[in-house]
Amino acid sequence: MPPLAIRHYTATTALGPGRDALLAGLRERRGGLRRNDFGNDRLDCWIGRVDGLEDAALPLEFSDAECRNNRLAWLALQQDGMFGAVQAAKAKYGASRIAVVLGTSTSSIGATEEAYARLEPGDDGQPAFPRDLRQPMVHTPHSLGAFVQRATGLTGPCVTVATACSSSAKVFAQAARLIHAGLADAALVGGVDTLCGSVLFGFNALGLVSQAPCKPFDATRDGLSLGEAGGYALLERAGDDDALTLRGYGESSDAHHMSAPHPEGLGARLAMSQALARAGIDAADVGYLNLHGTATPANDTVEAQAVARLFPDTLHASSTKGWTGHTLGAAGIVESVIAMLALQHGLLPGILNSAERDAACGAQIRFDNAERPIRYAMNNSFGFGGNNCSLVFAA
Repeated sequence: MPPLAIRHYTATTALGPGRDALLAGLRERRGGLRRNDFGNDRLDCWIGRVDGLEDAALPLEFSDAECRNNRLAWLALQQDGMFGAVQAAKAKYGASRIAVVLGTSTSSIGATEEAYARLEPGDDGQPAFPRDLRQPMVHTPHSLGAFVQRATGLTGPCVTVATACSSSAKVFAQAARLIHAGLADAALVGGVDTLCGSVLFGFNALGLVSQAPCKPFDATRDGLSLGEAGGYALLERAGDDDALTLRGYGESSDAHHMSAPHPEGLGARLAMSQALARAGIDAADVGYLNLHGTATPANDTVEAQAVARLFPDTLHASSTKGWTGHTLGAAGIVESVIAMLALQHGLLPGILNSAERDAACGAQIRFDNAERPIRYAMNNSFGFGGNNCSLVFAA
């Protein structure tokens, strides 16, 4: 496919706001997970929480959009010059020619949880949301996209993608189609997901949450650590001298089971193969692969075996969820940012917290960091129902 330039990108995670905090944590092998201190009813687990959101109110002009998710969307938009880059693109292309395509899983459902917990008598005496939470848009799945489009002043196509953990990887594919079809000249892509009761207790009900910091691909792994994050990238048509580009994407849905991957990794292999084909490269050309790697026993095994069938042993592949936690609908953008940092800085992350190799996983799985220049990096993001997306970036 024609490459798309990425001249601006950013991520805010439990390691701190912006790319520098993320890069420093990866380089120093210093994670952002901590024992769960979120909410009143606390599960015994570890989380990746972004500090300061409780005190980071939205500007007054956006007070009707107040919620934790939109606060993080705004905070992330202020990092690494992203807001200014969007305004410059708006001046260059026009507001109506820039799409907003963002991913999430639960959007601002945390505000809806709070509204139900604080029901009070309405004007008719029936239980109603408290007045400060009677904001209809906040309680919809499109809350994220609508807020960011309003905050940036963009007026082009606006989509909020919610395919669980693949959401903010699929936004790159959807934006590429919009640009290549001539429906937009640029696209602000990314994703935001924040901690809430639905996420913590929902994943715990599925038996997927570990009581200890997650250990992706470790032989003793027993589940994931949930996190929150936000990030963005600005996609534009590439010129001859663009240093960082999106080169390919692959999407699949193996529809095997609502919450379990295909046992032979069929969907994962299809997504990775399509991304390589669209980029016009061989598997051996990929220098770093950021795995979905949730640290659940089944998912990691299936992904590792799919990778082993497709890539040579020389590939450096890792999961970075030990640093950030599993940020669900924001995982795609966070881990794409890590892949782009690998391309630009030559830092290939290993896996945090893991030490005991699983014999079921191949030689591609690397626990230790490495440093060397690479030309291509891939990011895998897989969601419920076998909803998979793989992206190829180049430098």
